[in-house]
Amino acid sequence: MVVNAYMMQSGKILIVDDNRSALSALKMLLQFEFETVVTIANPNQITAELRKNDFDVVLLDMNFSAGINTGNEGLFWLGEIKKIAPTTEVVMITAYGDVELAVKALKQGAADFILKPWENEKLLATLKSTLKLRKSNIKVEELTQREQTLKTELNQEQRLIIGSSPGVLRMMQMIAKVAKTDANVLITGENGTGKELVAREVHRKSDRNSELLITVDMGAIAETLFESELFGHKKGAFTDAREDRIGKFQLAHKGSLFLDEIGNLPLPLQSKLLAALQNRTIIPVGSNQPVAIDIRLISATNSNLEQLIAQQQFREDLLYRLNTIRIEVPPLRERGEDIELLATFFLKYFEKKYHKFSLKIGSQAINKLMKYCWPGNVRELQHTIEKAVILSDSDTLKPEDFVLKVPSRSAEANFFTIEEMEKQMIEVALDKHNGNLTAVANQLGISRQTLYNKIKRYDL
Repeated sequence: MVVNAYMMQSGKILIVDDNRSALSALKMLLQFEFETVVTIANPNQITAELRKNDFDVVLLDMNFSAGINTGNEGLFWLGEIKKIAPTTEVVMITAYGDVELAVKALKQGAADFILKPWENEKLLATLKSTLKLRKSNIKVEELTQREQTLKTELNQEQRLIIGSSPGVLRMMQMIAKVAKTDANVLITGENGTGKELVAREVHRKSDRNSELLITVDMGAIAETLFESELFGHKKGAFTDAREDRIGKFQLAHKGSLFLDEIGNLPLPLQSKLLAALQNRTIIPVGSNQPVAIDIRLISATNSNLEQLIAQQQFREDLLYRLNTIRIEVPPLRERGEDIELLATFFLKYFEKKYHKFSLKIGSQAINKLMKYCWPGNVRELQHTIEKAVILSDSDTLKPEDFVLKVPSRSAEANFFTIEEMEKQMIEVALDKHNGNLTAVANQLGISRQTLYNKIKRYDL
């Protein structure tokens, strides 16, 4: 019993009443219910008390001057309390049961209203309920602040788009024009060119940048989980649905949704995506209640979608939805003057990551990097610089520190591991089918998911 009584003591309450007998009775009643009980008879002391303590509840009389029963004094001090301590809950107390006055107090921010003479049980119930409301509001405010902080952190630039080549400058001009609109954007370009960075830049410069950019790798979603991942599901909708889950569309509400590798989406699922985009609503699995969505759609692909349409592997009407504005990311081989800029940027990044400082790339090594065709684009350059930094033995990186792909093998080096052979087979098939993973998987006799995992593994 002692433990329970102690556990009930929580919260701070300020009691304001010009009747000292009432103050004594209330303090005696509430001292076992609240951790801190402060009583004052003069309302002019309210401001000072609020600055000294962070009260959870103020129990406020409505009349203080003799002969005046309008309640205006209480309403005035209610307003003052809300100015100084907006999250403190106020319960009004009066001997006059004026319903209109009670409604007026509630409209001006009071949490509740009680009458003199009070019943102890009802008074305690009202104050406990008000204290719960105060704690709930604080928790909501904390969660809101944490959510906003998280959004800010997630939306911070992880890396700028680096470059001054004509192709990059044209791309940046296009981003600047498009970002402030809500037009759907399709980003195209080879693997490794930095399409996700472009998507982040579009979101960062948009009017939705205070909300989240949600990224979905369409090639990595199993067909059986497509609707659950994108639209969410209700508890019990299928065997493993142990609780409600919000899908990516709802997570991106008021923000931006980035659908990466959109060209790899199987044809049967394209119609479901199209319906959601057309109707601007989604229906979670296991529900029959449509949920409205407000998103800015950004998509990306390295596939030739027009060719896939001709092969009846991509819906033309879906392309129209995605392709309001198209932004082409130039390959690194067309950005010659940017190679040194990017190499220096990655060098500084990996210096810090691997605690190797004062490194520089020698002029001969720069020449080697500039002459290379970079089939893997910026991603290949990044990995090349990382390897060189890890393995470097001196402060100056030399040409031999950079291991680059050789277009063809010499006769004496014509030996392949199983992994190399598998990688080469996948590369050839990808080229043959223009990046169409379904066609490549069929040719190689493996599942589409297995193919996707191998592409990730070999960094293709």
